[in-house]
Amino acid sequence: MFVPAHQQLSQQDEKAAYDFHQNSPDDAGYRNFLNRLSVPLAERLEAKSQGLDFGCGPGPTLSVMLEEQGHQVALYDLYYANNPEVLTGQYDFITSTEVIEHLSQPWIELQRLWGLLKPGGYLGLMTKQTTTHAAFANWHYKNDPTHISFFANKTFDYLGQQWGSVPEFIGADVIIFRK
Repeated sequence: MFVPAHQQLSQQDEKAAYDFHQNSPDDAGYRNFLNRLSVPLAERLEAKSQGLDFGCGPGPTLSVMLEEQGHQVALYDLYYANNPEVLTGQYDFITSTEVIEHLSQPWIELQRLWGLLKPGGYLGLMTKQTTTHAAFANWHYKNDPTHISFFANKTFDYLGQQWGSVPEFIGADVIIFRK
């Protein structure tokens, strides 16, 4: 499910909304939230892996957490780390936490990320997922005006079929693919 283009925020309004985010590596609660992806991902990574945090936001934290474990992480964010050169590299892992629901063309971006992974690499996503159309009507997550794309387990199963990878669902909002 998605919000039609004519109902989406302008880039200026979207960035203004993101500027209110107060995420920081010093915030223990935020680190705990990100552990839902970082812990299972780190269990799969070889030592000193090279990664990309796609959509790192104004206060990159997941990258710091993974670097503390000995990995190297490049940053990309349309508004806060617009380094297009990192989108030409090859990575052992790519993370995208609470990002894909903000993408107007998620298929294109996810295909790009998949193409940046080395064979055997991991794509770790974090996003809340829809369950039923009836539940969607009362779902708080859809009320954020920057959330424009919504996914279900079936969406990730479909992606896995396209990529030849079985998605691993961890908890309610973490999905890990292996290339």
